[in-house]
Amino acid sequence: MTKDIHGCIKDFLVYLDVERNASLNTRLGYERDLGQFVLFLKSGSTADPEEVREEDVTAFIYKLHGVVKKSSIARKLSSIRSFFSFLVKKEALAKNPAGLVPAPKADKFLPSVLTAEEAEALVTAPGKPGKGDKGGKNPPAPARSPIKLVPACSKRGTPGDKLKPGTVLRDLAVLETLYSSGIRVSELIGLDMKDVDLTEGTFKALGKGGKERICFLGRYAAGSLGAYMKSERAGAAGHAPLFTGRGKGRMTQRTVQRVVKRHVEKSGINKTPTPHSLRHSFATHLLDAGVDLRAIQEMLGHSKLSTTQRYTKVGIAAIMAAYDNAHPRAKSGK
Repeated sequence: MTKDIHGCIKDFLVYLDVERNASLNTRLGYERDLGQFVLFLKSGSTADPEEVREEDVTAFIYKLHGVVKKSSIARKLSSIRSFFSFLVKKEALAKNPAGLVPAPKADKFLPSVLTAEEAEALVTAPGKPGKGDKGGKNPPAPARSPIKLVPACSKRGTPGDKLKPGTVLRDLAVLETLYSSGIRVSELIGLDMKDVDLTEGTFKALGKGGKERICFLGRYAAGSLGAYMKSERAGAAGHAPLFTGRGKGRMTQRTVQRVVKRHVEKSGINKTPTPHSLRHSFATHLLDAGVDLRAIQEMLGHSKLSTTQRYTKVGIAAIMAAYDNAHPRAKSGK
């Protein structure tokens, strides 16, 4: 092997991009994980890929315990395994030193979910007057379903906590789209103008592994997105980003996080949801409404049904309560 470990990592990242069609976020994740592993190796005896042993990988994983979540440890180990598998495939190594290192048993995880009322309060928050507003009052939102969310707002009468009218329109559209379609934040910020079909109420999202799927917009989500596009993205080219941040550049994940945090405070929700909480809430509310689990799997872009099945556990307490209240042999004192 003529290349050092840094050169090998560069080759691996090119492989992920060209042959695996991995997203930028995926490649950055691999790069971060492998970078941490290299720093660990350099603190020891070697950073030469040919000299890395199973004991080195095990020591790195052991060092992470108690520092990061088990899910993060498992992801880092997966990154290391994939990297060395690539080198074995290219015949640069004879054996994968991470192949037999056991991954930590994942903690049982129940997604953070908002109630339908909390989700409504959050997604409508940008269009409601806040403490710093000086503009007129907004009309009350109409009665809504959990998925058909807020109506489109106009530039007048929605100043929203000293935010520019265009920012209010964008924030409404961002929150609407996240909850109405259940897409990931990485998919949201990757959307281009050409991906949206407001007439059909759909858009194309590029998910994990470069898999494209059709996502749906509720009536109110389509209205808010249409208002934003007409006001703030009129004349933008088809390949231009749909959601923009400062300088009209593509919106970042950090900006989406700030949008959610800003309007959580304004909504009065006594929780600390993340952008991903809207995805969890989307799935849970559809499941509660009787939508087939496999249909939800398709909408979320999950490759495995088992990933979607975790949402069946979220509402188990409510299901048990409903059983206790309804079943003649379960009612206490009757």
